Amino acid sequence: MEEVEASGKTVDEAIASALEQLQLDRSQVEVEIISAGRTGLFGLGGENARVLVRPVTTEQVGLESPTIKMAVEFLQRLLELTSIDAEVTTRLPETPGDGMGRASAVLDVAGEDLGILIGRRGATLAALQYMVNHMVSRQLKSKALVSVDVEGYKRRREENLKGLALRLAEKVKSTGRTITLEPMPANERRIVHLALASDSQVASFSLGDGESRKVAIALKRRST
Repeated sequence: MEEVEASGKTVDEAIASALEQLQLDRSQVEVEIISAGRTGLFGLGGENARVLVRPVTTEQVGLESPTIKMAVEFLQRLLELTSIDAEVTTRLPETPGDGMGRASAVLDVAGEDLGILIGRRGATLAALQYMVNHMVSRQLKSKALVSVDVEGYKRRREENLKGLALRLAEKVKSTGRTITLEPMPANERRIVHLALASDSQVASFSLGDGESRKVAIALKRRST
């Protein structure tokens, strides 16, 4: 996947635009700020911020590699600090929801009453995954990316999103009306986009900013 140059009113907006084009999240890229932009006098003569964003090449490592072992140790330590009794196992990513093509491994957490680790719409799980990757990357002084799942939540969520995307696509075809989904994080928007990528009649695109960013599904325009 090639690097992308993007612009926006602010650096954050420019980065968000590039991430959308790459269908990646912030932890999976390196950002080079070309220009921070500037505000013109009375709104005139301003300049947009410009960034160059490139995907981080994730080293393909085995499940017994030091990187994965360290990630497991950090995750187990976090669980112990929160007094949560759970088992951590590892496997290779198998689907987009697992991070296939991006993550080196999936760390599955199993136990009883682990809903607290998932949180509302997976927010706590996303934070847990970020902490593990951040600590491993900091320790190794290189980018590390593993996916963390709890009781198969991500796999269930992926299947639900794919099914929802396909059902809504059929509704768009029958009504001709654009349908907008609820706001969701970049990794979930990617699942929807991939589910509809091969559909010749509808297109999916993202709109909104930050946590309000969502996917819309619309009929493709016919060329005349």
